[in-house]
Amino acid sequence: MNVDRRYRYVYKPLVFIACLTPVGWILASGFGLFGWSLGPDPVKFTLHAIGKSALNILLITLLVTPVRQLAGWPHVIRIRRMLGLFAFSYALLHFTIYLVLDQELDYASVIKDIAKRPYITIGFAALLILIPLAITSTNKMMRRLGRRWQTLHRWVYVVAILGVWHYYWQVKRDVREPLVYAAILAVLLGYRLVRRMRKPKPATSTSGSATAPERT
Repeated sequence: MNVDRRYRYVYKPLVFIACLTPVGWILASGFGLFGWSLGPDPVKFTLHAIGKSALNILLITLLVTPVRQLAGWPHVIRIRRMLGLFAFSYALLHFTIYLVLDQELDYASVIKDIAKRPYITIGFAALLILIPLAITSTNKMMRRLGRRWQTLHRWVYVVAILGVWHYYWQVKRDVREPLVYAAILAVLLGYRLVRRMRKPKPATSTSGSATAPERT
C-alpha cells in the first residue's frame, strides 16, 4: 500500500476516530457506561471536557508542522486540515453547551458575560477568529485567496494564545495545568520563531536584484 492509500484508508480514519473519542467518552459517561459518570455537575463537567478537547486538538494541529519538518514526514500535513476542523467543531460545541445548557439561551446574560467576564471575552474572541479559518479551509478557498490564505491562517497562533489564556483565567485556584499548556504552546511558537529567524535571506547583487541563497 503506497503512502497516499495509507493516509486515505488508514491514518485519516484513525485520526477521525481519535478526535471523536472525547465526545464518545462524554456520551458513555452520561449514560453511566463502564462505571463512568459526569459527576455532581454534568453541565460544568461537559463544558470543561469539550473546551479542553478543543485546546488539545488545536495544539496537536500546531504540532503537525514541526513533526513534518523534524521527522521528515511530508505527508503528515494531510491530516492538519481535519485536525483544525475538529478543533473548531469542539470550540463551537463548547460555546453551544455554554449557551444552551449553562445559560439556557438567556442571550442577555450571555452578552453580559462576554462583556464583563474577561476569560469569556477572550474565549469568544478565539471562536470568532476560528470561523473564517474554518470557512476558508477548502482547496477552492486556498486557490482563490492565494498568498492571502497563508496570512489569514496564521491567525491560528492568536487563537491558540487566546485559548490557553482563556483556560488560565477560567481556572480559579490550581493553575498548574494551564501553565503546562502555556509551556507547550511556547515551545511550538518558539520553534517557528527560531526557524524563521534562521531561514537564510535571499542575497542581493550590487544592482539590487535578488539572487537565490547559497546552500549550506
